[in-house]
Amino acid sequence: MRNLKHYLAIAVLIALVSVLTYLGMVNANLFPVEASAQAVDIDWLFNLQIKLIAFFFALIVVPIAYSMAVFRRETGDTSDSEPIESNTPLEIAWTILPLILVVWLGYIGADNLAKINAADPGALEINVVAFQWKWRFDYPQGFSSDTLYLPVDQQVLLKMTSPDVLHSFWVPEFRVKQDVVPGRVTDYRITPNRLGDYKVRCAELCGTSHAYMEAPVKIVSRAEYDQWIADQTAIAQANAAASAANPDAGRGQKLYESLGCKACHSTDGSGGIGPTWKGLYGSAVALSDGTSVSADDAYLKSSILEPGAQTVASYTAGAMPASFSNLTDGQIADLIEFMKSLK
Repeated sequence: MRNLKHYLAIAVLIALVSVLTYLGMVNANLFPVEASAQAVDIDWLFNLQIKLIAFFFALIVVPIAYSMAVFRRETGDTSDSEPIESNTPLEIAWTILPLILVVWLGYIGADNLAKINAADPGALEINVVAFQWKWRFDYPQGFSSDTLYLPVDQQVLLKMTSPDVLHSFWVPEFRVKQDVVPGRVTDYRITPNRLGDYKVRCAELCGTSHAYMEAPVKIVSRAEYDQWIADQTAIAQANAAASAANPDAGRGQKLYESLGCKACHSTDGSGGIGPTWKGLYGSAVALSDGTSVSADDAYLKSSILEPGAQTVASYTAGAMPASFSNLTDGQIADLIEFMKSLK
């Protein structure tokens, strides 16, 4: 009867400490707001884990603390305690029960991952290029932006790549995080469900300015998104027409910076992943097949649109992503005009 009283006291204390620990953790504002459908499933699983953490914390700490307070040795007592032999049922229990728990958590984790990665055939597809140290978003309408605009309540498939080093796409409010790997295209699916302004960060150490590699993310209504797409398409078409009629080195320099060209091509003659642009225009370029070609307008345009067709000697084939093939003739003309200015 006396032992039963101790067991009941410990059970009550475990329940109380579990609840208090859980409430303390969930009210600590560990997470920002949920801004995607995927965040709901992720937070549900995390909340379950918090409950288990609180319970196991109490299960370990309470019996220890209770034993120290209630069963402490009396002053002057130097006798030995009763020897404790092995307890086979207890050992079986603490082997089988954790195994069942781990298998169950693995199952619900896999099920949760399947829900998060479920593909929507009508998903909006946007290309993302991450480079030191900026983000570029290429829309299927033929223009690029340094701000990621997304419509609310529609799944988006981001096709992500990098021309330089490993980066990682992370919007805390979306919960999902995905590495951006050089030489590969990684998929990132998200369904924004909360209007507002957010920020994408690089979550992988990628160089000296890693901490500043951020870009705005705007979740807007469908009508506002369609209007923004129409406006940006019109601006891109107008710029393309102006560039085709009158190429401009100033516009080309802005493209050089915003498109991420500077991540691989220097303008001061220093080495990089790709050939420097200083003095490139009109020079003789040695190719990996032993031939050479003049860096004229036709060659430079071909190198941008089909980067794998001709590889410059001593440089790695396939280092330049094919995402630049969607540039307009006007944008390419501006870039070439900028190259001409780098004598």
